Formats: sequence, structure tokens, C-alpha cells
Amino acid sequence: MAVLRKSNIERKKYYPIIMYILVLSTFLNQSLLSINAGFFHLFLYRVVLLAAAALFIFHIMREKNLQQYWNRTNVKGVLLFLVFWLSYGAISLLWAKSIIEGIKALFLLGLGISFVFLAVFTFTRMTHLFWYYGIWLVMTVILLMIGMMNHFTQIQLPTSNLYGAAEYKRSYPTAVFFNQNDFATFLTISFFFYLSLTKNSRQVWLKTSGLLLAILCVVTIYWTESRASLLGVGFGLIAYIYILLPKVFKKITALIGTAAFILAAFVFSGKAAEKIVGLINASDIYLNNEVLPSNIARINLLKNTIYFFVESFGFGVGAGNIPFYLKNESIYATNQVVEVHNWLAEIMGNYGIFVLLGYVTMYAVLFYRLYQLYQRKISRKHNVLLEAGMLGMVGFLVSSISPSSVSNLFFHWVFLGFVISIVSVFAGANKREQGLAAKEKVSNDCDAKD
Repeated sequence: MAVLRKSNIERKKYYPIIMYILVLSTFLNQSLLSINAGFFHLFLYRVVLLAAAALFIFHIMREKNLQQYWNRTNVKGVLLFLVFWLSYGAISLLWAKSIIEGIKALFLLGLGISFVFLAVFTFTRMTHLFWYYGIWLVMTVILLMIGMMNHFTQIQLPTSNLYGAAEYKRSYPTAVFFNQNDFATFLTISFFFYLSLTKNSRQVWLKTSGLLLAILCVVTIYWTESRASLLGVGFGLIAYIYILLPKVFKKITALIGTAAFILAAFVFSGKAAEKIVGLINASDIYLNNEVLPSNIARINLLKNTIYFFVESFGFGVGAGNIPFYLKNESIYATNQVVEVHNWLAEIMGNYGIFVLLGYVTMYAVLFYRLYQLYQRKISRKHNVLLEAGMLGMVGFLVSSISPSSVSNLFFHWVFLGFVISIVSVFAGANKREQGLAAKEKVSNDCDAKD
């Protein structure tokens, strides 16, 4: 027993370090190592993730303590939904037209969900969360430097789809990502990480550094020309202002905002609806062999996805099969683009209404729990994590319509793991505080009776 206890203590010391390395490797993408194994690509993040997962499984099989890890988590509903998502995806292969694409999608989904589980089981202390947060901040600086190199020198890394492209295209910042839209979505989250650091730090140098890096994130997003990511920054800032308002002003602001929205909807709804309908109808006149404007192509991608979704009776066409359908059975012209370019539509088209509603519910619940924790006004130090999580969620949700596909963006899963770990750790600390308070109350009652 002593030997087992000692090995468990040693594991608790070194395993978080392995997870920190895993988080760090995410930001390197395929820039350091990329091995084409035919069926899939193997690179540093996947190698470290598979090694970390194997090590964890080996540990729980030897110690037989998986139940302890499960009992210690405070986000069981979220984790169960992720298991349901993966299980539903596996079942959807029964009606998927491309089994190969389905297996590839499930592999990516399984890797992402595995990371979330490992993060929640490993990062169980506030110290772990601050290291997690710090790695994101530091690695973003490196990626910003590469992005500036892309913009000013027109030099792209081999991992970018702009590598070897025409000179006028090579000034788009892509860093280690496949394209500029992926990088912009990542920077939208990072912007709020730096903004929360700026607001909550006491040291002047941290405030200054955080503000300058936040500004640089916005400038780099502007260079990428990702309108969705700029909107993500804008919506996140509006949410931030609302969160920071005193409670009495929140109610007034909510009432004024609702009234303004209703008034604007009443005044401009006719013109807006006419323009939207006109844009949708205009998208029907293009043929598959024509070159479409970008906005028309995106509308058609969404129309195709909705069509396939309805044809599947709301169950989805099967894991990873939307690209197959867009390529082979497209109803509306899409410039031969086979990715949806909308994360929620991607989930809906591939996995159906049940997974979509589950994902949206999970997202809303995580945000609400972060907001509840923030309302407790714990400390400036802890607000750094809570604000970064909440605002990053807002920014990502809006900017997620920019990348061609989110399922293969590793940082999405790293960010989701960060948010879920925050909720789990803070909820656990809250339970311990309530338990201590209850014990103290019982003790005081006993003393009073004596």
C-alpha cells in the first residue's frame, strides 16, 4: 500500500507537467512535426495527447481509481454530453455515405474529447489553471510574432495554405495555422485573455503588456480581414461592459437594450428582411461552374447544409459527411468549397438536432456557471480566469463562422477544456467552503447547547 501511495503521489507531481507540455504543443500545430500516415496526419500535439492518454489509462487500470477521478469532478453533466456526442457520432456511421470520412471525423472528435477529460481530471487546483492560462498567454505572443512576420515580410510557413501563393496573398497573417481565418478565431479568444489580464493585474508592467498585446491581437485580426472575428471582439466587448456594470444599471441597460432592439426591429425589419431575402434569392441564379462572390457562396453552403439536415429528418448526415455531400450532392453552387464555414451548422449537418441542442445547452450552462461564480466577487486574481473564460466563449461563438471547419482546430478543444476545468475547480472550492461553513455552524450550535 505504501508503494502504491508513493507512486500515486509521484504521478500527481509529474502528470500535470505532461499536460502542460500537451497544452503548449497545441499552439505549435504542425510546424515542428508532421508525419503523413496515409489515413491521417501525425504531429506533435497528437503524439503527446496519445501518450498522455495511454499513460492515464495505464495508471487508472493499475490503481483501479477511475471512480475517484469521476467523483472529484463537478462537471459530470458536461462530460456525459461529450460521451453522448462521440457515441452518437459512432452510431451515425450506420447511415453515413462515406465511412472513411466518418471515421476521420470521429478520430478528431475523440482526440478533442479525450483532451477535455484529461484536462478536467488533471487540472484540479487553482495553480494548475493559472499555469494553463499563462501558457496560452505566452504562446500567443510567439504566434503574434510569426503573424507579424507573415504580414511585413510576406513569408509563410509550410503549414499555411498561403505558402507559395501569389505575393499579394502572402501578407495575410496565418502563423502556424492553415489559413488566416483560423488564426483570427484563435486571436479573438486571446484578445479577451489579455484584456482580463489588463483589468485585473495590480502590476503596471502586466497591465501595460496585456493592453498592448490585446491591441496587437485586434490589429492582426484586422490584417486577416476576418469580419466574423472582428464582430466576435465587438460582441465580447459589449458583453464585458454589461458584466462590469453595477447590478442596478444592468437592469436598466437590459430594459433600454430590449426596447431599442424592438424599436429597431419594427423600423428596419422590413428593409432588412427584404435585403436578406434578396441575397438568398440571388444565390439561386448561379450555376455550379460559375465563380461566386464570397457572401453568396457562404449562403449557399448554409442552404445546402440545411437541406441535407432536413433530408436526414434532423438526425444529421453522419459524422464528417457534410463535406462529402457538399462535394457530391450539392444543390446550390458553392465555388467547389466543401466545408460549411459555420461551426453550429457543421454540428447540425453532421450530427443532427440532438447534438446541436446539447452543444448549445452545454455552452450556455458553462457560461452561466462562470457568470454565477463571477458574481460572488471572489478576488481580482480569480476574476482573471473567470473573465477570460466568459468573454472568450462569447468571442469564439461569434467568430466560429469564420473558419472553414472548427472540428480540426485543436485550440477550440484546449479552450473548451480550460473553461470546463475552471467551472469544475471553482465549483469544488465552493462546495468545500460550504462544507466547512456547515461544520462550523454545527460546532457552534453544539457549543451553544453545552
